[in-house]
Amino acid sequence: MHSPLSLRDVVDLLHGWYPPATADDWDRVGLVHGDTAQPVARVMLAVDATLEVAQDAVAWGADLLVVHHPLFLQGVHGFTTETPKGRTLMTLARGGCALLAAHTNADQAAGGVSEAMALALGLDDLRPVLPAPAAPLDKLTVYVPAADADRVRAALAEAGAGSVGAYEHASFSSVGEGRFRPLPGARPAIGTVGQFEVTSEVNIEVVMPRSRRSEVVGAMLAVHPYEEVAYDVAEIVDAGVGLTGTGRIGTVAETTLRDFADVVARALPATAQGVRVAGDPDRVVRRVALCGGAGDFLLDRVRGSDADVYVTSDLRHHPAGEFLEHDGPALVDVAHWAAEWTWLPVLEKRLRAALGDTVETRVSTRSTDPWTFRTERPDTRSTP
Repeated sequence: MHSPLSLRDVVDLLHGWYPPATADDWDRVGLVHGDTAQPVARVMLAVDATLEVAQDAVAWGADLLVVHHPLFLQGVHGFTTETPKGRTLMTLARGGCALLAAHTNADQAAGGVSEAMALALGLDDLRPVLPAPAAPLDKLTVYVPAADADRVRAALAEAGAGSVGAYEHASFSSVGEGRFRPLPGARPAIGTVGQFEVTSEVNIEVVMPRSRRSEVVGAMLAVHPYEEVAYDVAEIVDAGVGLTGTGRIGTVAETTLRDFADVVARALPATAQGVRVAGDPDRVVRRVALCGGAGDFLLDRVRGSDADVYVTSDLRHHPAGEFLEHDGPALVDVAHWAAEWTWLPVLEKRLRAALGDTVETRVSTRSTDPWTFRTERPDTRSTP
């Protein structure tokens, strides 16, 4: 028998994958409602927390509803059944179902929305269209007598240096000779005042978060045996090669714009909007840029890339028209809900891999796209 997972356990897991601190400043992500001590046995996943989705979650017996779009983007003083959002939250609260939103923090993350959409469309060799800035890092280099090197390395690690991804106590060392002559008034740990000294020293290099610079240097100085310590700190430039960031760009097997648009239409859930395309249908497509959700803010960035086509949602008339005037990539506009829905099966698979059979999961197939149908001029409709 497995001990029951708590809501806190699941929230911590999701926040580890999609850290709330990486969300845009205007966004409101994280746990919206729920008792963090309550057990969680069923988790439902959806794009939007609409009343119908909330009713589905409660009817299924979900303990947690995870959505992409936040229920509240602005502060509220309360929630009642007098408002649509209030009715949604009341439905979840009465049913004992917690609510968590992962929005822009899930957009940029590895394993997030844009990456899931790219994989659904068959893209390979993925990288962000706009890489997220890496955490500021420094490199500390210090010279220490060989006999004291282990003690200094330990102090550096204890203060927060030498952590690289899933590794800690990471450092590089090389052996050399230190040369100096102590002057009158000096109290050398090695050597004699007035005489040249040559001693075996180790050059230790470690990477550290810039926010820990003072603590790491202070810890090093506290254990270093020398009266005057030779060290330097260099700021590391962000190379812009991280796996997280906005949108994705990758490759597909050579095809035409017409055929690629058909791939998009088959890969995404059907909507009233369907797939809109701007460009020569016979244009060759090899490189594809995309952004889950509304992506017109990336148009300038994509125009300067090597993409043959840009896939996103909610493109407006003037920005799209002006973009095409530059003879850059073609455009494919898809329904916002459909593009972001592709993340839900990926998240479900990730939850199952992490939690096994301790929880049941379900992806909501209810369309929360606001458009329900479209029509054509009567004189343009085909007849049977």
